[in-house]
Amino acid sequence: MSSFNAKNDITWRDFLIRLALIICTVAIIVWLMPRNNYATFKIEQGKPWAYTDLSAPFDFPIYKSDEAVKAERDSLMELYEPYYIYNNDVAGKHIRQFYKDYSNGIPGLSNDYLSIIANRLRNFYTQGIMNSSEYARLRQDTTRLIRIVSGKDASSRQITKVYSVITAYEQLFNDETLSKHADVLRKCNLNDYITTNLTYDKERSEASLNELQNSIPLASGVVQRGQKIIDRGEIVDKNTYNILMSYMKETERREENQQGVLSLTILGQIVYVFIMMTILTTYLTLFRKDYFEKPRSTIMLYLLILFFVVVTSLMVSHSVLHVYILPYAMVPIFIRVFMDSRTAFMAHTTMVLICAIILQHPLEFIAVQMVGGAVAIFSLRELSSRSQLFWSAVIITGSCALTDLSLEWIQASDITKINFSRIHYIVINGLLLFCSYPLLYLIEKTFDYTSNITLIELSDMNKTLLRKMSEVAPGTFQHSIQVGNLAAEIANKIGGKSQLVRTGALYHDIGKIVNPIYFTENQSGVNPHEKMGSIDSAQMIISHVTEGIKLAEKYNLPNTIKDFISTHHGQGKTKYFYVQYKNAHPNDDIDELLFTYPGPNPFTKEQAILMMADTVEAASRSLPDYTEKSIRELVNKLIDAQVTEGYFRECPITFRDIAYAKTVLIEKLKTIYHTRLSYPELKK
Repeated sequence: MSSFNAKNDITWRDFLIRLALIICTVAIIVWLMPRNNYATFKIEQGKPWAYTDLSAPFDFPIYKSDEAVKAERDSLMELYEPYYIYNNDVAGKHIRQFYKDYSNGIPGLSNDYLSIIANRLRNFYTQGIMNSSEYARLRQDTTRLIRIVSGKDASSRQITKVYSVITAYEQLFNDETLSKHADVLRKCNLNDYITTNLTYDKERSEASLNELQNSIPLASGVVQRGQKIIDRGEIVDKNTYNILMSYMKETERREENQQGVLSLTILGQIVYVFIMMTILTTYLTLFRKDYFEKPRSTIMLYLLILFFVVVTSLMVSHSVLHVYILPYAMVPIFIRVFMDSRTAFMAHTTMVLICAIILQHPLEFIAVQMVGGAVAIFSLRELSSRSQLFWSAVIITGSCALTDLSLEWIQASDITKINFSRIHYIVINGLLLFCSYPLLYLIEKTFDYTSNITLIELSDMNKTLLRKMSEVAPGTFQHSIQVGNLAAEIANKIGGKSQLVRTGALYHDIGKIVNPIYFTENQSGVNPHEKMGSIDSAQMIISHVTEGIKLAEKYNLPNTIKDFISTHHGQGKTKYFYVQYKNAHPNDDIDELLFTYPGPNPFTKEQAILMMADTVEAASRSLPDYTEKSIRELVNKLIDAQVTEGYFRECPITFRDIAYAKTVLIEKLKTIYHTRLSYPELKK
């Protein structure tokens, strides 16, 4: 396959994958970004104006407050008259039915009462009878008027002059003439002849109400273009608050009426975010290409940026909380702990610059968050204890608060007008940063990382495996400690991870605790290999690698530690038994796999360091005398042989690194095996 960039060995497949990663990230971010591109302010009545001096960029009306408009509408509602249609046919129909039903008179009463009752019913219908529930609602205000429409005429009538079905029936029995015969009349079911003849006219009533409400002016004045609205630090009083809210409302209305602007906003967001993510991806491609070979690193990096940008977008869109509460410094903390400082700075810068365009006043945000990110990276140069995360959170919070305060000092004209509201949010941000430690553990397990804190915890000599090795295989235990010291010195010299290689050295020979007597450093005069064949002995020696992997899995050691166990001999041979067997069977074909470690060969700088330190430390114990020459020759011979046999072909270690490693090993072994002076005997 041809390469896209020969210098950086980027194939077209790599290019397309990274482009797809950028496009997906941009799509998610832009999709959730707020669409308004007008200025938004947090306006609090009675508080100082926290932003720059504000003048009107265009003419706009001063809208009345919702409370004022509501009060005016409530006042006008007293003039509102709902419309009711009068039905002329209802009265005649029911009165005729009454005469028909009682054509023979009402038992126990003279025929004159028929005329009296009919006359009373006619009066009710003339005044108007409406639905009982509507009547009860309108009757709460006895001054309320209704508009009665009869044909082409419409007249106002007080609600107390109208009846409901119930009040009309009650009024019939309260009549001075009829009340004397109430017992007889109740048997006549007179309520059958009383019904509504006023029907609510919804269309006319709503039209009248809308006309009345629309007559209320929503504005109480006009602010002209260029007119000063408020100065920074000035207290927002009731009148200014109303003007500011009017400005926001008018700006939003203008924005909604410009659909073309919305499309341009989205296009600008896409291009801007694409540029930011492309810069980050290009940096990784040029300087941290190895991260793309580990999907976990790429996924964690992009997910962290995506998470904080998306949460910022949602908070701004829904005005849930102030964005300064978000602990953005967690991003450089996590990336610094699990990756490196430069990548942490680049990722944090990218995230902050993307979040900044979501906000309408980004200068303060960028300054505060960049300081917080830089301090986070500086304070975690070497993460060696949990307390560092605590103090890091404290220092970050203090730095961010001081930065924000300095910006207030620059812009404030009076010390009494300094706004401390953001300081409160930054303090809450600092409290959330204390969650970094549990989240660090969560990310470590999710993405299969191993932090320095975990390595330090694993290096504790009271750990079950290490304590068992010190008891069962003390020679191996001492050897592992010595190898760890040598390997850590080399790592410090050539820029490796000293804590990682030291911890790996402590566990690299852990498999020897299964059969410790078969390894020279644990023997005390008895060597079981003397009674074994070369193949069996070789298999027993090789088994410490496979047994070590089994123990690592049983005790849930991180994969990085398992890699040290499997690679510290690479795919080398147990040369002692291989040569012994070959000398004993010169004419036989030898199955070299029987004498070969399963590997693989080292694929990281730290694994290569451990292989060199392990080989040299073990071999140095067999030197007949410890002179500078013998030590130097031993170190050069062993490491040159490893280079020649290709053990380091798959790991990023240079000849310069190897030369430094030799120097460190020689100097350290000279110190370890220095000759002591013999003390003289005291003459008697």
